[in-house]
Amino acid sequence: MGSSLKHEFDAVIVGSGGAGLYTALEASRVPGANRTAVISKLLPIRSHTGAAQGGIGAALGNIEEDKPEWHAFDTVKGGDYLTDQQAAAILAEEAVQAVYDLENRGLPFSRTPEGKIDQRRFGGHTRNFGEAPVRRACYAADRTGHMILQTLYQQCIKNNVSFFDEFHLVDVLIEGCKCMGVVALELATGALHVFHAKAVLIATGGFGRMFRTTSNAYANTGDGPAVLARRGVPLEDMEFFQFHPTGIRGMGILITEGVRGEGGILRNGKGERFMEQYAPTLLDLAPRDMIARAIATEIRSGRGAIGDPEQDDYVHLDATHLGRDMLNKKLPDICDFCRTYLSLDPVDKPIPVQPTAHYAMGGIPTDLNGRVIADVEGGVYEGLYAAGECACVSVHGANRLGTNSLVDLIVFGRRAGRHMSEFVNQVDIGIIPADAEDRARDILDKLSNQRSDERAEKIRASMKTIMMDVVGIYRSGDEMAKAVRQLQSLRQATEQVRVGDTGKAYNTDLLELLELQNLLDLAFITAACAHNRKESRGAHAREDFSERDDGKYLKHTLAWLEDGNVRLDYKPVDLSIWEPKPRKY
Repeated sequence: MGSSLKHEFDAVIVGSGGAGLYTALEASRVPGANRTAVISKLLPIRSHTGAAQGGIGAALGNIEEDKPEWHAFDTVKGGDYLTDQQAAAILAEEAVQAVYDLENRGLPFSRTPEGKIDQRRFGGHTRNFGEAPVRRACYAADRTGHMILQTLYQQCIKNNVSFFDEFHLVDVLIEGCKCMGVVALELATGALHVFHAKAVLIATGGFGRMFRTTSNAYANTGDGPAVLARRGVPLEDMEFFQFHPTGIRGMGILITEGVRGEGGILRNGKGERFMEQYAPTLLDLAPRDMIARAIATEIRSGRGAIGDPEQDDYVHLDATHLGRDMLNKKLPDICDFCRTYLSLDPVDKPIPVQPTAHYAMGGIPTDLNGRVIADVEGGVYEGLYAAGECACVSVHGANRLGTNSLVDLIVFGRRAGRHMSEFVNQVDIGIIPADAEDRARDILDKLSNQRSDERAEKIRASMKTIMMDVVGIYRSGDEMAKAVRQLQSLRQATEQVRVGDTGKAYNTDLLELLELQNLLDLAFITAACAHNRKESRGAHAREDFSERDDGKYLKHTLAWLEDGNVRLDYKPVDLSIWEPKPRKY
């Protein structure tokens, strides 16, 4: 069986993206809570936060009048009123100071001529409760996420945070409703490590790799939510997965909303600015779910660039009128992407784009301080936290507004870190079971000893096709019922997959099978939740139930993975500030 390596910390953070690093930074700053570790299967500066391009929303009012209250309203309305409203108010209020904190820590924001943080427009962000677009997105050219990662990582190093890079999460140690640590696989050696801790935060990011076309990195396999689901933790609102309107055709590489924020225009195959028909007020800066569906509708109606929806059709994002100087100054990476991957200069030609699977609104349910929720009554797991895309506070509701992912990272990562630091100063570390790693070891041994001709790549391709074609932008009941059964069969098939590599060091066969099982569990839960919600709301668009149904479905879904099936329950939405209204732009 072998023995594991043991470590002991006050706070352990799993994931080194923006949420994980901000949590670690806050936890490490408090006296008495200075034993903080970050576990990551990547080097921190390669985390997916670095792919965030366009900006971070905060009502600074540097360019034009803005208020946090307007930002909160836009967040609630953009989320199609499934957003918890106190969470939205906290997001908007605390975003302002959080942005200034990042600036003070060295983040090189783009500047106005007066030296203030520059701001640009982004989809769904308005002034005066929907009156007109507003410049709210603070940005560092089109490298905002990358700059956040660099800044936070440097600060964590300064604060003596311990980093365990290239460690893959295998298990979370939960006894009853108390978390005691995690077990991780060291990729370089194949050794298991037990991290005993007073508090654990999961910040493993999204799981867009369950779709065929996605903007997500290969590492985004939902490790945290999947491991917790298998430990009996519920997942919230998993049916809501956002498709970003503008991924590079056939690749999914993101073309930031910042292009449209600077004045880029979406055009169909006839050269028409088609968003005039779908969102006459906000046009190309409507919320992402609306634009993604508009593009899909144009393509399905034969108005794509090719004119045939069966031939990988697309539309154009036209930035040619913005000029070379502006594009190279404010959107340099986007220009490089187009030149590298498309052999196309956006200065001269429009960019071919299609919707791409982008962001999970659902995930591990948490309260406003990042504590993981255990049941419909709001009970919490002691010492277990989550933040970032893998978590659901629910600040995004049924559809996330652009820039709010980075706001979510810094606001709720910071809140979770501060609460963790207070918590670890109040409790003893306790005693961890002697067999803490046995469950993780059994998982790895089972995968290594299977002897079947089932192939992981075939199962993975089937999963991606099912999710993209059936649980994608448009959904219908009969097809999703079939998808649930198919995904259940694929999950069972992975239990027979053979790991070809018998080595210990950097066993990518084993790692990819672990990741595939995580994705399949989350795909299965997503499809089951989507089949159950018989309405259309935000990113969840049912062709057989095309209207929003507040009477039956103005509630959060909670899903438990139990005995090979999904059990569903619900918890209420916080409607304490604004009454739900029809969503028009």
